[in-house]
Amino acid sequence: MNTSDGWRRRRVPEARGRTGAPRTPIDYAKVGRSSVRRRAWGMTPSEAVEALGEAKLHAHLDRRDEAAADDRGRREAELTEWRRIVQLLATTGGPYDPEADAVVQEELAEDRRREEAAGQHRQARQQVADRADELAALAGAGRLDRTVASRAGDEAARKLLADRNDYYTGAVDDWLARALAAHHGHYADADIRTAAAALLPPAVRARATLLTALARTGAPVDGDLEFVGRLAQADPDATTALAAWLAKMAAVKGGTA
Repeated sequence: MNTSDGWRRRRVPEARGRTGAPRTPIDYAKVGRSSVRRRAWGMTPSEAVEALGEAKLHAHLDRRDEAAADDRGRREAELTEWRRIVQLLATTGGPYDPEADAVVQEELAEDRRREEAAGQHRQARQQVADRADELAALAGAGRLDRTVASRAGDEAARKLLADRNDYYTGAVDDWLARALAAHHGHYADADIRTAAAALLPPAVRARATLLTALARTGAPVDGDLEFVGRLAQADPDATTALAAWLAKMAAVKGGTA
């Protein structure tokens, strides 16, 4: 239907991408405010008052029109913005200039900050995805060993592989546990090793703890220790308890030597 101001309303389904994932919903209130500011540019105080009167009329008509329900949020935002501009021009004397409007400029600055943060978030996610692909490829080629240094973000890459149900997640878990036990790569930093307790699953931490305990007994830990991973996966708490017992025995042996 046509409205009193010549607009033709139509219901628009929520926009979706090719994969069917919903896009960011449209902020109709923001659209309404932007529309008012474009129309108000250069207006004198009296012209803004007249425009406010027209906006009030359209808002009144919308309340009587059930088909206009989808536009009411935008209409209310427009009405509020006209009131604000009228009050502003009553102080400044006009004409209205969005570039001199502190409220508008702060909103634009906030939009830029938000977009910058979103861009950084997208970049960080892409870096994690790239690292996950790299680790999986190295594991598949049999090259994921201690010659590849662990680095910040590998815990997130490991989680992404697990979320994907990637076949090589187990190999990455073993690699991370060995790096954690040997203080290799970024795990050379004590604070990072402590933080790993919250970033890695219990089974990986338990595996690292048992490898550390075995190394203290003098047992070689560079070979194929599949049983360590199986124990840690089956019962992390029991594996950690076993590591503590081995460490205690190694300390007793060292004290009596």
